[in-house]
Amino acid sequence: EVQLVESGGGLVQAGGSLRLSCTASGFTFDDYAIGWFRQAPGKEREGVSCISSDGITNYADFVKGRFTISRDNAKNMVYLQMNSLKAEDTAVYYCAANGAPYSNPTTNARAYAYWGQGTQITVSS
Repeated sequence: EVQLVESGGGLVQAGGSLRLSCTASGFTFDDYAIGWFRQAPGKEREGVSCISSDGITNYADFVKGRFTISRDNAKNMVYLQMNSLKAEDTAVYYCAANGAPYSNPTTNARAYAYWGQGTQITVSS
């Protein structure tokens, strides 16, 4: 059974930092791109960042220069380091595994087949 579990969410002041973790199991983690997505209340889900199986990264414009994605294949984990957080970063953050192996790093949610349950990030201004 494929499982993705996010952790590291919480409340932080604007300008602060958080690191999200995504722990994966049930599939050949090394072969799949992993993405981070978020959904704020009343808004559609949007892609934040993704990393391919060989470490190529992709970022949404609104997080470039502030967020960094990385992966540790030995631990089946993906991280999202979030710096200079803004109130508009408040959302539920999800990690997801691409539906096909060796895919390009895309932030298009339609490419992702497996999703975690999400973790809440609240940035106070």
